[in-house]
Amino acid sequence: MKRFLGILFLALLFFSSCDHVKNPYPPSTGSDLDTSLYPGNWSNYLANEWPTFTQNTNLNRNLLVEDFTGHKCIYCPAAADLAHALHVANPARVFPLSIHAGPTGIGDFQVVDAAGGYPTDFTNTDGIAIAQYFGANDGGFIGNPRGTISRINNGGVLFQSPGAWTGMVTNALSQNILKVNMQSALNYYPSTKGAFLHVEIEKLDPNLNNELAVVACIVEDSLIGDQKMSDNSHNPNYIHRDIHRGNLNHTPFGKTLTNAELTNGKYYVNYSFVVPNQLDGNFNAANMHVLVYVYDKSTWEIYQVIEHALQ
Repeated sequence: MKRFLGILFLALLFFSSCDHVKNPYPPSTGSDLDTSLYPGNWSNYLANEWPTFTQNTNLNRNLLVEDFTGHKCIYCPAAADLAHALHVANPARVFPLSIHAGPTGIGDFQVVDAAGGYPTDFTNTDGIAIAQYFGANDGGFIGNPRGTISRINNGGVLFQSPGAWTGMVTNALSQNILKVNMQSALNYYPSTKGAFLHVEIEKLDPNLNNELAVVACIVEDSLIGDQKMSDNSHNPNYIHRDIHRGNLNHTPFGKTLTNAELTNGKYYVNYSFVVPNQLDGNFNAANMHVLVYVYDKSTWEIYQVIEHALQ
């Protein structure tokens, strides 16, 4: 009997070890996820749908164009067109993010003005918090439109007028210094409108000793809405692109990477979230995507950004 129990114990140990090798991350990093968003037994997700990342073969540094904008800002449409053009010219490497906020959070350019023809609230608490911080710290920015190119310090400041964006993008793409790499996997379930995002982060530069943080945000691809134009006219059919809808877990500055997320030399961070309706009240998951970026908590520079579609 004792021999039988010993054999049984060894068999169980063998099979549990095999499962551990196949799927090493859920036991320690999946506990904070909203498992009710998975339309089935969560054990099935852990066993069959939790991703196993292969070697990341990406060699390129991607860039984030943070465009701080407003629907009543007459100079903002030209800046938004420029951000979109930079993406079109480099579709796999340059990603715009339109944050409707000013240096005080919500200013005259972002306010909802239904009577005046601007009824849509493009703001969110995370975007406001980011703008308020930079409006008062680290060089800040004076108004809209202003933006950063991966928060690269240029001439002692992070925020640049749109006239500097093209040159900074061209320069950063040509240098292509990849200090941190990322890859991700996303599972979306229409029946619950829920999604699970899994991110692998690898620090490539051994001299990078500052703390890193990761941010994941939901982006609405486009929305036809009201915008004040450069001639002070009102355009009710303006296409608002790459609208920042908020950060996952409502963390404006993301999650600091610590040893708790470190496994075999790489960081693993996981998110669960409900896909929101569009700003017009309709639901279209195909019109949403997620941007994930890693930045240096000392310099604010964003070392890598990746995009993940929901469908």
